Amino acid sequence: MEAKPTQVISAPENASRTALFLAACRREPVPRLPVWMMRQAGRYLPEYRALREKYSFLEVAKTPELAAEVSLQPYRRLGVDAVIMFSDILIPAEAMGAPIELGDAGPVITSPVRSAVQVRALAEFDPERETRFVGDAIRLLCQALGPDVPVLGFAAAPWTLACYLIQGASRDGFPAAKAMLWNEPRLFRELLDKIARATAAYLKAQISAGAAAVQLFDTWAGELDATAYRDFELPATQLLIEELTPGDTPVILFSKASNHLLSSLVRTGATVLSVDWRMDLAQLRENFGDRVAIQGNIDPSVLFASPTAIAGAVDHAVSQTKGRGHILNLGHGILPDTPVENALAFIRAGQSVLLA
Repeated sequence: MEAKPTQVISAPENASRTALFLAACRREPVPRLPVWMMRQAGRYLPEYRALREKYSFLEVAKTPELAAEVSLQPYRRLGVDAVIMFSDILIPAEAMGAPIELGDAGPVITSPVRSAVQVRALAEFDPERETRFVGDAIRLLCQALGPDVPVLGFAAAPWTLACYLIQGASRDGFPAAKAMLWNEPRLFRELLDKIARATAAYLKAQISAGAAAVQLFDTWAGELDATAYRDFELPATQLLIEELTPGDTPVILFSKASNHLLSSLVRTGATVLSVDWRMDLAQLRENFGDRVAIQGNIDPSVLFASPTAIAGAVDHAVSQTKGRGHILNLGHGILPDTPVENALAFIRAGQSVLLA
């Protein structure tokens, strides 16, 4: 494979990145906030676009050397404080028996799961066999970065993966998924339970491969009202984290447009709540600061503004949490047309805020 990841061994000035990240997850005092960006490996980087001219998305995701190389690109270019593996949240769906295609319109499940027969046919796969390429990519990243830069693994939370499995593709409101929830609640819980157990095994393999922390993406949690989240997704996410038995490995839970779900989100067992720009960080810290750390929550659109505006957004976010138990990040993934220099301005602004 021509695109082997460059050997990247931590320089002395980077020696505290893993300790910094883990301390923030544990809500311990830190000299500055750790900073990274969701979707930091991707289309806004010219080196990523150049590689994608040669390989499809799934080729990159399923080839450990390519996945590791793409994962390292934002670390080399921006100096982020954590490196998240390059993959897709639908990889476990495929391993469970739901074939996927990734086209220009996004991921597609070619045979949506709509019946009891289809739900029960989904497999609880062996991640060391069916998705070993994910663990191999993490191992390559750990070798390249050494122990002083944290490597992050990830997966979809049960509701979000169920949305794609049932709907077949992204769609406003995910009506097919909600129809199963309302019409066949017992079957829907069975699906969520199966996803939770399979995902726990998948994340265990990532931790065994060297991931310093793992993130659950519940991107579509905000589509549920508070009662539906409490009755369906909360127990499924709790089951996932219990099955994962993460020990000292932090579990980050990302959700979007989920202010109305806060009382349930803090009960999931997640170490860190990653929230979007709609969330008031000061209120979140005041109400739940002794229970969870916080990640976020800069609006990705701010990265189209001036460096002064970017630094102002960073200062405001840090002032809301006083820097305690806070990982600085965007409130969602970086947008594809973001100028690289503005992404760099965000990382540098976050890393320059020294805490008392």
